[in-house]
This record gives sequence, structure tokens and C-alpha cells, in this order.
Amino acid sequence: MNAQPGVAAGSRRGGSPALKAIRFLVLCVGAVAMLFPLLWMVTIALKSDNEVFRLPPQWFPKELHWSNFVTGTREIHFWQTFGNSLFIAVLTVIGQVVSSVFVGYGLARLNFPGRKLWFSFFVGSLMLPGFVGMIPLFHLYSSLGWYNTWLPIIIPAFFGNATFSFLFVQYLKTISVSFDEAAKIDGASDLYVLTKVLAPMAAPVIVTMVIFAFQGSWNQYLEPLIYIVDQKKWTLALAMASYKGTYATAWNLFMAADLIYILPMLILFFFGQKFFMQGLGSVNSASLK
Repeated sequence: MNAQPGVAAGSRRGGSPALKAIRFLVLCVGAVAMLFPLLWMVTIALKSDNEVFRLPPQWFPKELHWSNFVTGTREIHFWQTFGNSLFIAVLTVIGQVVSSVFVGYGLARLNFPGRKLWFSFFVGSLMLPGFVGMIPLFHLYSSLGWYNTWLPIIIPAFFGNATFSFLFVQYLKTISVSFDEAAKIDGASDLYVLTKVLAPMAAPVIVTMVIFAFQGSWNQYLEPLIYIVDQKKWTLALAMASYKGTYATAWNLFMAADLIYILPMLILFFFGQKFFMQGLGSVNSASLK
């Protein structure tokens, strides 16, 4: 009689020791496969020109060339374009997250005519490829005098993001409406309910939106390529692409600059990974209901 609960509890905790060992082994293999390209980038960045193409390849160079990081960033005015990308990314994150939170709150909590229809439009817009409106938007921004500026990249971010609005709507489904009602009984407005009650409770999905928005803006290549001509206004993605074309044989310098290029995304995800996993998990559970 007493054995059954123990077996059930053991299965809930992850199964038998053999199953746990197999799961751990699979995770280790997957982790090695994911980390291998990053480790290879590090070794290439620390090698000399001759060691890069040596056969058989050496994992650990005999001499660490830390100067590659200085030389690699100097070739393309790295830090100027780094600042440009950081400025654009910060404004884009603020615009997309704030506007998407407001739109998501309206679709999830406010009762107005056609709410379900508008939500269907938002979800349906996710199926449209981004290049559909590329030519009309180019004519629009050019007529406004925004060509060769950052405005075509920054301004649209303040008009909401369909994906982020959908994520916020799905996350609000996991939060009871009683919190809203209790705050409104005390005289709170919708703005107060959103910013003081729901936003702190929705921190995981907001952090998830911040990570996705920063990554999308930081890696954005096509729109800066279309709208920005002046090299002083280039983003880091454009600079890295020109680096590869101009210095195709200097892979050690390119990898050194590329490691610094991906560093902000790694730092952001490292500090926000806990909220990131909570946000995606809650959204998935709400979608299954």
C-alpha cells in the first residue's frame, strides 16, 4: 500500500535514475552542439593569420593574439556603428514594448465593438511576409524626407508589434480579472490598472518582449541597407557585412569583432533568461486552454 505513492512521486520527479541519466546525456550532447560554433569563434579570434587555415585545425593556438580584438574593431569604425545600433535598439525596444503592452491590454481587458475582429486582424497580420509593404513604405518614407535617416527604423516601432501584442494578450489570460475589478472598485483608472497592477505581474512576458525586440533590432540588416546611405549612420550589422566583404581573408579579425557584436545579446539573455522562460511557458499554457 505504501509503495504506490512513492512510485508515483518518483515518476512525477522525472522518472527512474536510468531515464534521468539518458535525459542528462542528451542535454549534454545538445549543449555541446550549441556551444561548438561559439567556442570555434573564440579560438579563431585568438589565432594569427597563419594559424587560421592550418591543417589539421588547432583548437588551442600556441600564442593568444588578444590584439585581434583591437585591430578588428579599428578596421570598420566599430564603436561608432556600435553606438548607432545601441541607440536605435534602445528606442525600438521602448517603442515596441510600450505600444504593444497598451494594445494588448486593450484587446484583452477592454470591451469595445469589434474587439474580436481586431484581434483576428492582429493574428492574421502575422502571416503576411514583411517584404509585402517594402516598396509602398519606401515611397512613403522618401516623400516624408526620411531617406538616409534612422526614422524609418525607429518610428514604426511606436505603432505596436502584432507578435508582442498577441503575447501580452495570451499572458493576461493567465491573470485573473478580479485584480482589475478590485483596483477599479478603489477608483483606479485603466492606466493605473495596467501600469501599477498588471505590468508588474506580467514582468516575465515584458522581459521576453524586450529580449525579442532588442535581438530583432540589433540584427536588423535589410531596412538599414535600404534607407541608410551615409556610412556614419550605418548600424553595426551593415558594418560587419562590409567588413566581411572587404577583409575576407582576415577571419581572425572578423571573428574578434563578431564576438563583441553578439556580446550585448548574450548579456541581455543571461540576465533575463529566468523571466524569459517563465514568459514563454505561461503564454504556451494559456494558448492550450
